[in-house]
Amino acid sequence: MRLIGYKRVSGVGQVTDGFGLAIQDTALRSWAKANGHKLIRIEEDEGVSGAKDAVDRPGLSAALLAVQEGEAEGLLVPKLDRLARALTVQEATLAIVWRAGGRVFAADSGEILRDDPDDPMRTALRQVVGVFAELDRRIVVKRLKDGRTAKAKTGRKSVGSYAYGYQGQGKGRQRDAAPRPDEQAAVDRITQLREAGESYRAIAAALDAEGLKPRRAATWSAMSVRAVAQRAMESSRPRP
Repeated sequence: MRLIGYKRVSGVGQVTDGFGLAIQDTALRSWAKANGHKLIRIEEDEGVSGAKDAVDRPGLSAALLAVQEGEAEGLLVPKLDRLARALTVQEATLAIVWRAGGRVFAADSGEILRDDPDDPMRTALRQVVGVFAELDRRIVVKRLKDGRTAKAKTGRKSVGSYAYGYQGQGKGRQRDAAPRPDEQAAVDRITQLREAGESYRAIAAALDAEGLKPRRAATWSAMSVRAVAQRAMESSRPRP
């Protein structure tokens, strides 16, 4: 049987289960060879949530189209949760393949059999798998959100942009803001000149003359100096 393979990783999935694209690729090819099927090609979506519909996943859309147009006789995925991590998306995707006369296989469990009115348990068991895949996705997302919230409460920052004078350092839970030497020199100079009574406009001119650059603009403005100065003052105040 001619099969079209499909593999997917999201940022969350890669970190939590280690089931990366290369491992999925090996699983697909090994299963197809062991079961005597021809794998015509493998489509993929990288960094895409399994909760998204097929229309929002170029790789999955291409795989489904191959089945609908008769290029492939079936769809092969490493595991059912690679197809979808939302039950509604899972069931809709399976229905598309079955409606086109195709078959669906998972390398870890074999064929995903289409619904049979005489065997309602088959559908129920498949949907239970989908429910737990969706639950797992929601738990992972919540865990990451809770981690970011807890980190923020301690004054640390794990994602997003960093204030002038700082940059991201580390990975995962260890990621936090770290001083950026070239910008810290400008922050120190701004603080020094401000304490000496210089205006924001005068400080901006001094920074430009001394070659201390802002992060994005070509030159300093009074407003950008003011923002850095106020942030430096707030961070130097003792916390209650």
